[in-house]
Amino acid sequence: MVYASNNMKDMPRPELDGSNFTGECYKVIDGDTIYVSGLGKVRFVGVNTPERGEEGYYEAKNYVKERCLGKMVTIDVDDAKHFDKYNRTLGVVYVDDSNLNQELLEKNLAEIMYIPPSEFNPYSWAV
Repeated sequence: MVYASNNMKDMPRPELDGSNFTGECYKVIDGDTIYVSGLGKVRFVGVNTPERGEEGYYEAKNYVKERCLGKMVTIDVDDAKHFDKYNRTLGVVYVDDSNLNQELLEKNLAEIMYIPPSEFNPYSWAV
């Protein structure tokens, strides 16, 4: 299902228990935020990419677009904290069985951003 509205209040939220959720990535906001059908806005946990206007913004965003836009992705929802203060689902994004959060770090398109509590340790992803 693709949502017509970008307003989170209009999107039904599934009950999350920290398990995996699979859906189509139908919109890329930036290098660490995407929309997934049936789930809504997803924030990549443990990483931070440049914001609009900052160096590297388009490189990170375009990489994420290339890797997941229009594809089925699996979100490993953070068991310790399902949502951030903006009500985005927090998780690790897998596409083609690869950890996209980790790829962003490996390609120097993101920095580690560890905010406890989190079940994930992004320092273990850094090379």
